Amino acid sequence: MSEKSSSKRRVAGSYFMSMMSIALVLFLLGVFALLMMHAQKLSNHLKENIGFEVVMNSNVKETKILQLQKELDVMPAVKSTEYITKEEAIRRLSDDLGEDFLKWLGNEENPLLPSIDVRFNADYANNDSISVIEAKLLKNPDVKEIYYQKSLVDLVDQNVNRIGLWLVGASVVLLFIAIALIRYTLRLSIYAKRFLVRSMLLVGASASYVRRHFIRSGISQGFFGALLADAFLALLLYGLMQRLPELALIQDYRIIISIFVGIIVLGILLGGLSTRFALRKYLRADVDRLYA
Repeated sequence: MSEKSSSKRRVAGSYFMSMMSIALVLFLLGVFALLMMHAQKLSNHLKENIGFEVVMNSNVKETKILQLQKELDVMPAVKSTEYITKEEAIRRLSDDLGEDFLKWLGNEENPLLPSIDVRFNADYANNDSISVIEAKLLKNPDVKEIYYQKSLVDLVDQNVNRIGLWLVGASVVLLFIAIALIRYTLRLSIYAKRFLVRSMLLVGASASYVRRHFIRSGISQGFFGALLADAFLALLLYGLMQRLPELALIQDYRIIISIFVGIIVLGILLGGLSTRFALRKYLRADVDRLYA
């Protein structure tokens, strides 16, 4: 009875250690996936907040400015627009200076011009796309000039592309490492149970029965390991949100849920397939090879 109880404890301990190892590997993979998501969302947030100002002529009627704003709003490249009147421009300038700007002008007319502040969708926030829109707008006789920082757009675009390539390359490498570690963990688990496999075959169990038994065990290890990994990721996200509330600006919960589901699917697939491949060796092995 004692020997049987000890054997059960060893099997349970092996199952638990395999599950925790899988959970740790999937957790690290999930952390990197979340890092990639936040890096992408942050880059989009930066791109979509690059200033693009359409400065109008001083004598343009407000109806024409509003009409141009509507035309901009329906462009697929444009995320949002804001009409800034001459009065609003003065108010903003006074707020920036900390004093009333008009009192220094005396009886002079407000020199600031009305404008439309444009924000682009991230996919169009590059100099090539912006230049096309700029050329189109400058053909409008009501537009005086277009102002935006071309060097800043280039800098953001280059850095985002560079970081994106690095993250994609690193994610591919990390995925292969994760697959290899989970396969190795489950191979060790099967190796520790190789005599159990032989015992089951000796008492009359078919190879397909043994295979199903261990594959179900591998799938359950992968599933529960993935659930643990998701729980650790949820706690990590919660802690970060408590410390950095600004992260809420770049959260995409659909992608986060997809990552969590993807981790569970990956855990199940790797658990089942790795166990199946590791088990083949011991289903047909001679007794002498079990001691190797």
